[in-house]
Amino acid sequence: MAKWDINTVRNIGISAHIDSGKTTLSERILFYGGRIHAIHEVKGKDGVGATMDSMDLEREKGITIQSAATQVTWKDHTINLIDTPGHVDFTIEVERSLRVLDGAILVLCGVAGVQSQSITVDRQMKRYSVPRLAFVNKLDRQGANPFRVKDALLEKLKLNAFMAQIPIGLEDGHKGVVDLITMKAFVFEGANGEIINEIPVPADLLESAQEHRKILIEKCADVDDAIAEKFLMEEEPTIDELHAAIRKGVISLKMCPVFCGSAFKNKGVQLLLDAVLKYLPTPAEKKEFALDLNKNEEKLELVPDSNKPLCALAFKLQETQFGQLTYMRVYQGKMSKGDFITNTSTGKAVKVPRLVRMHSDKMEDIETSFSGDIVAVFGIDCASGDTFTKDDYNVSMQSMHVPDAVISLAVSPKDKAGANNFSKALQKFRKEDPTFRVHRDEESAETIISGMGELHLEVYIERMKREFNCEVIAGQPQVAYRETIGQEAEYDYTHKKQTGGSGQFAKTIGKVEPLPSDATETFVFENRVVGGRIPREFIPAVEEGFREQCAKGPLIGFPIVGIKVYLDDGSYHDVDSSYMAFKICAMAAMRQAYERAKPSVLEPLMKLETSVPEEYQGPATGQINQRRGIILGTDSNEGYAIITAEVPLSEMFGYSTDLRSATKGKGEFSMEFSRYSVAPRNVQEELAKKYQEKRAKENS
Repeated sequence: MAKWDINTVRNIGISAHIDSGKTTLSERILFYGGRIHAIHEVKGKDGVGATMDSMDLEREKGITIQSAATQVTWKDHTINLIDTPGHVDFTIEVERSLRVLDGAILVLCGVAGVQSQSITVDRQMKRYSVPRLAFVNKLDRQGANPFRVKDALLEKLKLNAFMAQIPIGLEDGHKGVVDLITMKAFVFEGANGEIINEIPVPADLLESAQEHRKILIEKCADVDDAIAEKFLMEEEPTIDELHAAIRKGVISLKMCPVFCGSAFKNKGVQLLLDAVLKYLPTPAEKKEFALDLNKNEEKLELVPDSNKPLCALAFKLQETQFGQLTYMRVYQGKMSKGDFITNTSTGKAVKVPRLVRMHSDKMEDIETSFSGDIVAVFGIDCASGDTFTKDDYNVSMQSMHVPDAVISLAVSPKDKAGANNFSKALQKFRKEDPTFRVHRDEESAETIISGMGELHLEVYIERMKREFNCEVIAGQPQVAYRETIGQEAEYDYTHKKQTGGSGQFAKTIGKVEPLPSDATETFVFENRVVGGRIPREFIPAVEEGFREQCAKGPLIGFPIVGIKVYLDDGSYHDVDSSYMAFKICAMAAMRQAYERAKPSVLEPLMKLETSVPEEYQGPATGQINQRRGIILGTDSNEGYAIITAEVPLSEMFGYSTDLRSATKGKGEFSMEFSRYSVAPRNVQEELAKKYQEKRAKENS
């Protein structure tokens, strides 16, 4: 292996809305980087499927479900590449990949442009401060227009986007691109686009190229003083100056250059790889911090130096036939096979039995991984988001954002013999995916799985059948409702119990009130007791009692959120008061106050984006209205109507079938969680009635 040089390393991800061509682009990158020797398509007729879609399910459905990692070499540089899913149900895969990457390519469809999932991915990139390049793909498709996509990046995503290339021809006539920095034109020929011919800029594109180049120089002048000076003096900046300014702008998140091409037709990919090397940061250029556990979680900047103490983050787990595979990003120090490393979450030291470099589902053994690398380790038991260190270096990386589940299903194995495999599968999936949650409903004795959407849970049920030979019976999907309060209410409750021996006594007085709608917490407790009216050791018991009571509301049995509890006063007994007495008292006080606080049910609303041919706009809008949807806006794009709406999740089951039949299979939609909102009165009453009937049945 060549000597590890961190300045020739790039850790990048490919992210986009579903069906924008991420996996197709990844396949080309692997081909041009010499990783594979033949190109396979996502839904190819050869039945092989794209390299990065290694699961059978991915190949059947033609979508990416799990993020896949690989490494390619391009012009003496090492690129660690992660291909991420586009479907919103697998958003955690994008989230955890972006958490550990230094840069990303945001892929956009040349026809559809910025779509709902592009907005979500952009939000995730901003959350982790990931510099990005935009690649407008599918320019061979009818109606493709990269300039319109660039405008959408400016308007919808508020990115400082500008053309770094313009296309030579569109649709059937798409041949190549003009590089606006060097003012050279390139056409891609050969069966796999591997022959790149440099030609003069076509005469019909010269004016447009000069116009867009002027905008590019203006943008560079905003981040570079030397170029700004030349711009004012009407002098021409050098090519090297422009490259340096764009690199500076991209890394500081102030710029987003737009590149063009068609991955499917093998056009523009090599120049995009050149841009990755030129403009995206090395691991040494992206600041990363850990929390120093010895110094009260003080922020500590990590230095990507292989001679410093090790700090590595386990960002993804995968079960394989050889055991648990843990993907790790090495931020500082180095890790070798046979090393003892410490999990700072558990304090346990473990030996690294096997270190591998991943290539989708294939792997090669390596001896050592250095700062800035992404590798995988076998045989280490840990959770997603754990930090590993060496030599008493006690730090922890901040973990990633994990969204709440929006949908649940009651599941059980079809036959008793499968019970063992069923619990094994649930355990494995839960470890692999933080958005996949499992709990047991004590009242109904059912196993409930929760996730990000119908497809998310459907995939796991299918995986149980294939990977664990366990057929599953699934109940009706259950929406994750919440309960809340609408007004302030006071409580004054005394808990007394006297039955032989020591009794129980506790008294609590205070009030509950709704939290503001923009509050980030769901429950806040404030102790305002003075003068020792309640001894300090019993205050946590009161908070625990209120919290426990909020876990399951009395209206429909779902958690109570958006509530602030004040404890103002109370009293205790020297002998009869105890931790348990105050906890029971608080639980009863919460029930008392809740009834008076105008309780209501909250339902999850989804942001829905439906795309249909214009002639079907009427029926599609009608369907959304029937499902209690509120239309937020409509847009038209090359004969397609794009309807954006907010719809309750409870009304969305079976929508894909209805949409397909109303549009003769031409309608598409994507959906993601938007917010919780108070459900209409009739819906609340219906849910409350069902809950009471269920309770009565269980108690009879």
